[in-house]
Amino acid sequence: MIVKPTVENIADAARKAGKKGPPPVHLWNPDFCGDLDMRIARDGTWFYLGTPIGRAGLVKLFASILRKDGDDYFLVTPVEKVGITVDDAPFVAIDFEVSGEGDDQLITFFTNVEDAAEAGPDHPIRVTRDPETGEPSPYINIRANLDALIDRKSFYRLVDIGQHEQHNGESWFGVRSGGAFFPIIPSSELT
Repeated sequence: MIVKPTVENIADAARKAGKKGPPPVHLWNPDFCGDLDMRIARDGTWFYLGTPIGRAGLVKLFASILRKDGDDYFLVTPVEKVGITVDDAPFVAIDFEVSGEGDDQLITFFTNVEDAAEAGPDHPIRVTRDPETGEPSPYINIRANLDALIDRKSFYRLVDIGQHEQHNGESWFGVRSGGAFFPIIPSSELT
């Protein structure tokens, strides 16, 4: 019997799968069931049928079964895989904490869906720049190929703790965390 995927079916499957920790979406390979009219806006707002999803618990539940394959995003359960639209990154890093100093500095980011990630080799920070305006868009990898856009206030705070270091043979301004240096902008562009 073929069942048309619905938000309710997917939410129920996610609840069942997540009872013993984060759902193992990387292990699930169900058949593709089509696209769902669900979108994540650049500001982290989730929409279903054009209407914002106002229940934070439901958004967090859907976020727990989100997976990115190639350039496409899917909600995945053991029996369903549905495509959704993501405008930029699926999450927003809304805050961070810093512990340690120098090479031992560790920056822990927190997202709008209550994930946490310690920036380092397993959770790199990257900054892309708009080719026309030069405006930066900073990201941190949160989990399994899923990034969070670092919000403006957090990015300004990162800049406050930044430093200049050699990167690929030239001086860059960036931040250090988890034993790694993450370049933001060439030092020569700051003068």
